[in-house]
Amino acid sequence: ANRESWSSRVGDFSKARKRLERKPLSVERTKGSEILFGIAPCSLALSQSRRDLFRLFLKQSSGSRRLVMSEFVLQATARGVPVHHVKRRELDALCRGQVHQGVCLEATPLRFKSLEEAEEPDLGDEEIPNRQLIWLVLEHIQDPMNLGALLRSAYFLGVDRVVTSQRNSCPLTPTVSKASSGAMEVFDVYSTDDLRSFLKAKTAEGWEVVGTVSKPEDVENVPVISCLEFQWNKPVIIVIGSEGDGLSLETQLLCHRMLAIPPGRALHPGIESLNVSVATGILLHSICSQKLRHGG
Repeated sequence: ANRESWSSRVGDFSKARKRLERKPLSVERTKGSEILFGIAPCSLALSQSRRDLFRLFLKQSSGSRRLVMSEFVLQATARGVPVHHVKRRELDALCRGQVHQGVCLEATPLRFKSLEEAEEPDLGDEEIPNRQLIWLVLEHIQDPMNLGALLRSAYFLGVDRVVTSQRNSCPLTPTVSKASSGAMEVFDVYSTDDLRSFLKAKTAEGWEVVGTVSKPEDVENVPVISCLEFQWNKPVIIVIGSEGDGLSLETQLLCHRMLAIPPGRALHPGIESLNVSVATGILLHSICSQKLRHGG
């Protein structure tokens, strides 16, 4: 019996030692900071001056990524940001197990800009109806992966501005930056606490407000057309609704038209819609490609 209890105690000791070895060194975080992770977000955050930057953490002996890491050291040195070479498990702990690609950056968070801070495009009154501006408005997008993917598509396809509803919306977190492949670091995102008034004001200025819907039969009192048929000749706002519920009824009623994506086959019940970021990418491409054709 003694031998058994002794061997179980030895087992406990070795487990405890392994736990200690596994436990990463804790890093004292700067108050009010967050940890950005991933090559694109960290590199773009270092190249812009939109955040205060505290420390860059790089994985030791990164093999194939050595060139990338030396670029990071140069970028950080140019900005006066201290560089720490740490073990992978410390990086894992810093960003709570997210895919960091060997890079984490301690920085202040990015905030939404208010529309009052927006620099208005310098257009003469007579030009406004013909200028092909496209703004993307997001109502209650809550999933950070979706928000990041939406920002990435909007940036890539040439959207002029993204505006999100303040309430019930995902903030600009490191996960959003990673999902946007760093687009969030270079592309301002605005927010409004009164989406309805904002849309009414833009309508009064001569903008067209276009909603989006996955099931055309769900829409009443607003004409629904295929995104392939949509033509535009004045500034346009595309309004995207939340992942689960789509656009709220009040917002739908402020839209001049609703766009739907025609499916390529008869759909099985239960899989009749697209992921919100994928649907938005398709709609934006369909609309932005007209802007390119018209040389907007």
